[in-house]
Amino acid sequence: MVSDTKKQQARRIFQKRGQKHGGVMRTRDAMGRGIHPRTLYAMRDAGELQQVRRGCFRLADMPDIGNPDLVTATLAVPKGIICLISALSFHGIGTQIPRVVDVAVHKDTKRPRVDYPPIRIFWFTGDALTAGVQTHDLDGVSVKIYSPAKTVADCFKFRNRLGLDVAIEALREVRRNRLATVDELIEMAKICRVANIMRPYMEAMS
Repeated sequence: MVSDTKKQQARRIFQKRGQKHGGVMRTRDAMGRGIHPRTLYAMRDAGELQQVRRGCFRLADMPDIGNPDLVTATLAVPKGIICLISALSFHGIGTQIPRVVDVAVHKDTKRPRVDYPPIRIFWFTGDALTAGVQTHDLDGVSVKIYSPAKTVADCFKFRNRLGLDVAIEALREVRRNRLATVDELIEMAKICRVANIMRPYMEAMS
């Protein structure tokens, strides 16, 4: 039986955590702050905590996270960068609806074991990994997401997996809505080694 005092102490810790990280706390972090796992599970069973994924909890009465999948994916893969379809969706580009969270990681990164949300991993190296990274504060969590220009180039790079139509649509909308300059698109195309593939489509849209 977990006492009310222990629950109140745990609640205060979670509320303090709410100042950043969207109020989400991993079991090991909670234990490091003196919360026993038994307290976490008792609060979960009582509806006081939500289990956002295995080993991650947040107070049930906290405001909803605006971008729960991106925030949770970032907490699960701290060195990952949101890319491709997920990045398109974040930037409001195209009509694709993400069914998984696309995350770019260094090629030497071990595939993360994540139960939720479903994550699709893409391995990058060198400038293709580090170029065009933006950091956005989502519900107190610093989430790394590729810029519109980098995302378009990535879509052309992975056109065989995503479909060429997805890449062309993304390029068209980025140009039409002026989400990136021609120079930015060319720079990212060169980094992703798809400049020769993108050039005819860019010229046709000029």
